[in-house]
Parts: sequence; C-alpha cells; structure tokens
Amino acid sequence: MGQATFHIWRGDKNGGSFQEYHAEITTGMVVLDAVHQIQATQAPDLACRWNCKAGKCGSCSAEINGKPRLMCMTRMETIPTDQPITLQPMKAFPKMKDLVTDVSWNYKVNKMIPPLKPRKPDFPDGTWHMTQEEADRIQEFRKCIECFLCQNTCHVLRDHDAKEQPMFGGPRFMIRVASLDMHPLDTEDRLKLVKDDLNIGLCNITKCCTEVCPEHIRITDNGIIPLKERVVDEFYDPVMWIVNKFRGGRKEASTRTPLPMV
Repeated sequence: MGQATFHIWRGDKNGGSFQEYHAEITTGMVVLDAVHQIQATQAPDLACRWNCKAGKCGSCSAEINGKPRLMCMTRMETIPTDQPITLQPMKAFPKMKDLVTDVSWNYKVNKMIPPLKPRKPDFPDGTWHMTQEEADRIQEFRKCIECFLCQNTCHVLRDHDAKEQPMFGGPRFMIRVASLDMHPLDTEDRLKLVKDDLNIGLCNITKCCTEVCPEHIRITDNGIIPLKERVVDEFYDPVMWIVNKFRGGRKEASTRTPLPMV
C-alpha cells in the first residue's frame, strides 16, 4: 500500500507538540501496527498503551484524525494516506506521556455506584426465575470493554471537563447503572445517585457516545434514555410518585410474584 506519514503528539502533562514519522503500510495493517513500526525504527521512547490487539481490552484508545477510536481496530485501508494521519491522546483525560492518558477518574466514579443487591430467592433451593427477555436486556451492557471512548467523545466531559462539581458520570457509568437498575433480581435504588451525583440531566442525548462505541452498544437509546425516564417518574411525575408511595417504592413495585417450578 506504500508509505504513510503520521503526525503523532509527543509530550506530557506539561505540554508537547506533533512530531512527524513515516511507516511502510502493507495489506491488513491497523494503526497500532504502524505505531509499533515507528517505535521499532524511529521512536523507541514513544509511549502507547495496548494489550490484546484484538479489540477486547480497550487499552489502545486514541484520537485518529480527530475521531476517538481503538488503534487496534482501525485498518489503515480505511484511512486516506495522501495526507498526514494525526494521532493524539484522548482529549477528555489528563495527558501522561505521548498517547497515554490518565483515566483513573473513571474508576473513582465506578466506586460511587452500589453493587447488585438481589431480592430473596423465588424458590426453596435458593434460585430465581427470570425470562430470557430480561436476561437479554442487560446482556448488551455487559459487552462494555471500558475503552472510555464514549467518555472521551461526550462533550460534557470533553469540552466542559465536568469531573468535579457539578460532576457528570458520563455514558460509561450510565450504562453501568443501567445494567444494575434493569437487572431483574436487583432491589437497590440508584436513581437519586443518578440524578444528584452522576447528574444524568447534563446529558442532552446527542448520541455521540453510541457512534464511537466499538462494541456497538446502544448507549443512548437503551441505557441513558430509560434512566432519564425513570428519574422523571420517580422525582418529577406526581402521579407516579403517589403510586410508588402506596406500592412500597419503585423497586418493590416491580418485583414479580415467584412462578411455580415446572
């Protein structure tokens, strides 16, 4: 395929600039292959985080020509090589060195979310009943590889740096809450956390997070919008507030009567 020119950001938290490199491109190469070639031949001190090179660890997230992508899943044949290809670290997180960013803030957010709190078993043997539809609904959310591309492309975090007060948890952790809140066995109520601490109201559902997800999770439609609807029902709909009050709360009202064993 010939040679490609790369403009790669080099620097650290104190600043940096783009440096020019060249790589020989062959059929089937991905951007991460080109980075490895540049490390081997021109810049042995180029910092780049990666692990599996199979699109499952989420480590090699970066911005390729300004778009958040996984370098190991971006084939060179899909990128025009008649112009320099820019590689830079994710904008939403602090720079550490070259293409590596500090994503530790995300794990602090994760610690805020209460884990699964299952209801009492449906049957004497300690098991529960759930439908296949219920299992399928949350399975999509479990595909997340925590590449944090959705966090990086979210304009609330990317452009407004909403990591303190008011803090926005970001699409990754709305999906984390959705995977728990929509679990058929869960009894924990996290809606106040979603409303007051993770500030779901700051999301204006542009769907940019869904567009960059390498696992094709429908983050906005299947996770964020249903959570927004539940927050509205719980805190802003007077009719639903009265209904839930008399039925013992939202989570308790949704708990099914155990079905008999077949």
